[in-house]
Amino acid sequence: LTARARSIVKEAADNSTRVQVTRIEVNGYTDTSGTPSYNQGLSIRRAQAVAAELVTDGVPKNVISIQGFGETHLLVSTGPGVREPQNRRVEIIIR
Repeated sequence: LTARARSIVKEAADNSTRVQVTRIEVNGYTDTSGTPSYNQGLSIRRAQAVAAELVTDGVPKNVISIQGFGETHLLVSTGPGVREPQNRRVEIIIR
């Protein structure tokens, strides 16, 4: 994770302590470059990295669920094989 990403994760972790949290969803995504199988695994690894940082920042592991969506749910619609940085992301949803 970059320093900027760590800062964003820290902010999410801090916010989770200010409200009653029942669960935190960490969802990983990729762009369409690479194979669908590789991208699925990559999206899960991205989500796991963010979840680990949340735990480091004090969020209980048992409230975090991790999901990888691979190259589905694109933020920016592209064709196959397109490198799009905005589609390479992890979303943190506090419920």
